[in-house]
Amino acid sequence: MPSMTWPPRTVIRKSSGLRTLESALYRSGLGPVAGVDEVGRGACAGPLVVAACVLGPNRLESLAALDDSKKLNEKTREELFPVIRRYALAYHVVFIPAPEVDRRGVHVANIEGMRRAVAGLPVRPGYVLSDGFRVPGLPMPSLPVIGGDAAAACIAAASVLAKVSRDRLMVEMDNEHPGYGFADHKGYSTPAHSAALNERGPCREHRFSYINVRRVAGIGGTEMVVECSSPRRGDEVPVERDNQV
Repeated sequence: MPSMTWPPRTVIRKSSGLRTLESALYRSGLGPVAGVDEVGRGACAGPLVVAACVLGPNRLESLAALDDSKKLNEKTREELFPVIRRYALAYHVVFIPAPEVDRRGVHVANIEGMRRAVAGLPVRPGYVLSDGFRVPGLPMPSLPVIGGDAAAACIAAASVLAKVSRDRLMVEMDNEHPGYGFADHKGYSTPAHSAALNERGPCREHRFSYINVRRVAGIGGTEMVVECSSPRRGDEVPVERDNQV
């Protein structure tokens, strides 16, 4: 049996089929298997959103389109979102607001969000698969999977839950803070966002630890400075809410 006190250090690389790794874990008696993934690391505005999801051992035809959320268009993600919530054994979504990302740093906030997402699952997993990063401090064995959202169905499902949840919140945020175009670029550093940021200055939803926001705000120093990335392929371009959506 794997150690229950510390996640294994081995990293699994992408294998063929989204259920290959999960099926092997279930066959070994290590289920339920949870996948965890985050969305919004590279955005310079809005929350970091982390989701955990347990799909169960059976393949479902209704989830045949499931893939890395970055490879899916918005329409497909929106169609999958209610199907995942319907058929998942458990899921939990965590929102980490911009001030907490600034205070902790994006990587620490991401790992903490993964721990919170797993802890919030109504079903205790026997094993956790995370997308790329080790997650120390989990009370069950876990494994980081390189390209996990394209290699394990439970991670892909978590990716879709996090992406759709964050996109919907950014659309709401666009109404609260008009003029930045949050509904279009979702907080990523597109030319339109950069132009609006330079013209209007940052709002409270911007991440002031990110270098482009600091420059516009006239904040000096180099502590916790993070480069704000452009959106990745597939990315359309709150006090923490630890609630299931």
